[in-house]
Amino acid sequence: MTKLALPSLADIEDAADRLQSQAVRTPLIENSRLNELSGGRVLLKAEPLQRTGSFKFRGAYNFLSQIKPDARQHGVVAYSSGNHAQGVAAAAQLFEIPATIVMPSDAPEMKVENTRSYGAEIVLYNRAKESREDIAAEIAAKSGATLVPPYDHPWTIAGQGTVGLEIADQCAALNVEPDAVLVCCGGGGLTAGIATALAARSPKTKVYTVEPEGFDDTRRSLEIQSRQGNDGNAKSICDALLAPIPGQLTFTTMQQHQVIGLAVSDDDVRKAVGFAWRHLKLVVEPGGAVTLAAILSQKIDCRGRRIAATLSGGNVDSAVFEDCLANA
Repeated sequence: MTKLALPSLADIEDAADRLQSQAVRTPLIENSRLNELSGGRVLLKAEPLQRTGSFKFRGAYNFLSQIKPDARQHGVVAYSSGNHAQGVAAAAQLFEIPATIVMPSDAPEMKVENTRSYGAEIVLYNRAKESREDIAAEIAAKSGATLVPPYDHPWTIAGQGTVGLEIADQCAALNVEPDAVLVCCGGGGLTAGIATALAARSPKTKVYTVEPEGFDDTRRSLEIQSRQGNDGNAKSICDALLAPIPGQLTFTTMQQHQVIGLAVSDDDVRKAVGFAWRHLKLVVEPGGAVTLAAILSQKIDCRGRRIAATLSGGNVDSAVFEDCLANA
């Protein structure tokens, strides 16, 4: 198997050029109540306003744009609990490529229906008993479709890294150099891309991952400098962040940039989802709110500091959203 190279700043800049006419340049928002509670200045990157409702469209589109034309006719296949699924399906629709998406049977219905609405074929699997990787590999082998990894590929990482470029540019326009950037983390594609972009554009900025407790494999891996997996029996409301282990490329990139890991509880996340709705006027899914949860629960000291954070997605079923608001 060919060893893939880590993406560079140039790769991320090329991705930004490809995405310029397709992706939304999402706003970096500030809220006086959040600044008051945190004791610092907090800037939030609002990716729920991105095409398909999450940052995942960036990586998916960048990946599909680089598939050779003769391979496109065979389509693409991906596995995802929902946000990558929607990103790949939407990008495939734009390129007029057939898409098959392997999704867990317990995926949020909103994400399943949205993925189907982009014209993708859905293959459901049992998360506890079946391997999504094996199912997708079998589909790709039979159809000749190109597998689109959710995070552990340089094309995917470079697309997600455009979030970091935008944060750096938007902060510069405000004459702000962030002391830290907090990133919602599952497999690590968004973190790896942002860390790569900021190492060049804002080198004094420290990058932190934020994960749900029980799925803080990246935090534990970074602490002992070796990839660690999660307990298969763990549960969390953050369905977008349930990757079993950090990616090889993403983890190597995070090590290279000395990323630090944080973890938050589901109760912390519920409060953050409620705060976003009440004070930011944004619908943020649990997995997209972990960074805000880390700030509100003081998992990171924001006092007197300038903090940027990703709100990575807003695709949440109504029942889960109502539960968060009721129990915030």
